[in-house]
Amino acid sequence: MMRTQPLKVALLGCGVVGSEVARIMTTHATDLAARIGAPVELAGVAVRRSGRERPGIDPALLTTDAEELVRRADVDVVIEVIGGIEPARTLILAAMEHGASVVSANKALLAEDGATLHAAAAKFGVDLYYEASVAGAIPLLRPLRESLAGDKVNRVLGIVNGTTNFILDRMDSTGAGFADALDEATRLGYAEADPSADIEGFDAAAKAAILAGLAFHTRVTAADVYREGITEVTAADVAGAKTMDRVVKLLAICERGEDGTSVSARVHPAMIPRSHPLASVREAYNAVFVESEAAGSLMFYGPGAGGAPTASAVLGDLVAVCRNKLSQTTGPGESAYANLDVRPVGRAVTRYHLSLDVADKPGVLAQVATVFAQHDVSIDTVRQQGRDGDATLVIVTHSATDAALSATVDELRGLDIVRDIAGIMRVEGE
Repeated sequence: MMRTQPLKVALLGCGVVGSEVARIMTTHATDLAARIGAPVELAGVAVRRSGRERPGIDPALLTTDAEELVRRADVDVVIEVIGGIEPARTLILAAMEHGASVVSANKALLAEDGATLHAAAAKFGVDLYYEASVAGAIPLLRPLRESLAGDKVNRVLGIVNGTTNFILDRMDSTGAGFADALDEATRLGYAEADPSADIEGFDAAAKAAILAGLAFHTRVTAADVYREGITEVTAADVAGAKTMDRVVKLLAICERGEDGTSVSARVHPAMIPRSHPLASVREAYNAVFVESEAAGSLMFYGPGAGGAPTASAVLGDLVAVCRNKLSQTTGPGESAYANLDVRPVGRAVTRYHLSLDVADKPGVLAQVATVFAQHDVSIDTVRQQGRDGDATLVIVTHSATDAALSATVDELRGLDIVRDIAGIMRVEGE
């Protein structure tokens, strides 16, 4: 039997995502009520500036006093889509203290201080759901913390930033340089006016921290994630990958250590074989592989950003927390019991692709190979191309630690025969 008294929802933020959340709540009100078991209605919408027309939203709901809104006694759920650390953290904690469950899309806050938010949710007996914080519309976080709760996840690998994937896809498909591909992404609305968070890898690193925490039942923050962006990826890097039937992608990689007592999380460009499913992820789409002991390999794919896709994830969480409210229960909270060591990237083992400009004379390859051997970095393949007294060595290594590879590169730079190290990139998916 449906309850007639509505559940009240406070919406913090009315930008691209917030306006879509409000629209769907209005246009799908009947269906949402049937799925929840009670009507849901907006109690208020907090905005930074009043006076601007917001189509489809009753002006009487708009307020610039977000703190007063989240402290209202009649608010059952707060949806936070304003982003950033503050005032979002203060508002969320105030909402929980006053008995409201929270749905958030705030990856930066969750990656920096998720422990505080989870602790507050447990203390005040409310929910904290955040499916929309990673990979937009793709159902990913709930499978990790619920569907796979009985399994052991060993690795999460994927493309979690649509802007960088669009740029690298354009560089691969058209031969464009980084700057031209970024300009196109900006014109088409895939990149912000200030794209730093995307192209420098900060956005993907925050998402990697959230994924690693859920996958390995260990607290992982953005500061624990090794991060490289795509600003140093050149058209030559992408073309070189093509010659080896590979493609360059910005990957988020979270994995359990072979010792079973540690985990690592890293974000960086990597070459992957074109036969790998992630190689076919085009435009601004996202895709994530989850590898677990019992379920095997699972792939989640779909639009990773945008107003409507992200709002879809927010509304899914809203339905879940509203159902919990009616049942006077809460969903799963933080699971950090494993408390595994988060190891630095220097101990992470991976393969590398190096392009060296060297003197084209006898014995060069032997000298270079000796340096690799001295640092226990074995060579898988090598290709040499000569031109006018100079040559290019393209080397792909077997697995090695970042520390060993760094020491190798440092010594190579000191050799007279090495003119330049034209490119270094990790190799994944093989």
